[in-house]
Amino acid sequence: IPMASPQTLLLCLLVLAVTEGWGRQAAIPGCHLHPFNVTVRSDRQGTCQGSHVAQACVGHCESSAFPSRYSVLVASGYRHNVTSVSQCCTISGLKKVKVQLQCGGDRREELEIFTARACQCDMCRLSRY
Repeated sequence: IPMASPQTLLLCLLVLAVTEGWGRQAAIPGCHLHPFNVTVRSDRQGTCQGSHVAQACVGHCESSAFPSRYSVLVASGYRHNVTSVSQCCTISGLKKVKVQLQCGGDRREELEIFTARACQCDMCRLSRY
């Protein structure tokens, strides 16, 4: 077996280091929970306010398009020649979390908000967006 040159080994290590970083970035494919910071106010003036890390559902789900079956073509008067199937990344479970609000001085209030508990790929529904 021939020995690799030092330049070839260095190049291979560099490629592995770069692609390892990409791998970590894309380690969670599909639809998953993603934390984000939310500011909660008791009213428009912000009399009481606080912040909390909530969870959102982000990512992608499989979608496809293919030629319609003959029965679909006939039923649609040959206007529906492509059938598409799509799914959206949606919240499949919620949970309540308590947010501590600072109201000026030493006065505090507590407010409950909803955050995503779980995500899944599901049928896209206009009412959810």
